Amino acid sequence: MKSEKEKMLAGELYDASDPQLVAERAAAQKICSNLNCQTLESDQKRSLINELFGVDTDISLTPPFYCDYGRNIRLGRRVYFNFNCVVLDVAEVSIGDNVLVGPGVQILTASHPLDSTLRRQGQEFGIPVVIENDVWIGAGAIICPGVTIGAKSVIGAGSVVTKNIGSGVLAVGNPCKVIRDIA
Repeated sequence: MKSEKEKMLAGELYDASDPQLVAERAAAQKICSNLNCQTLESDQKRSLINELFGVDTDISLTPPFYCDYGRNIRLGRRVYFNFNCVVLDVAEVSIGDNVLVGPGVQILTASHPLDSTLRRQGQEFGIPVVIENDVWIGAGAIICPGVTIGAKSVIGAGSVVTKNIGSGVLAVGNPCKVIRDIA
């Protein structure tokens, strides 16, 4: 029988109130809270970032930053998160090299069943998000569950990305649509 965490990571319906998941979220929230303290020395900040993501990483971020688990975020090199970003990482979030994430961006993998009975039972699921190399996501954009953003693309500020975006394009709006090639 699969644990709730195994179900969560497999994209199956799972119970988010499972004690293991609650404890792991609480641990990530504690790290985020400490990370978001503006008085940290750079070595303290680096230590907390590495603890949150579970790897030694060269990511840069400007607090505040929030996530569910941290450990489900796969980071390339030279990734930057600006102020007030949120990553709901109940499924894997894969971020390539040289990715710029503007202030107030939300990257969401968490979703809920359309069936209200399942929602009342506390069931939810996640769908992975992929952001390829050299992407720039403008301020306030929302990246919805299951989306892939292709390499060298730019997502305009305030966009709501509900479908995959190809490589080398400028995409904007709600819903986000490609408006032209840029590469």
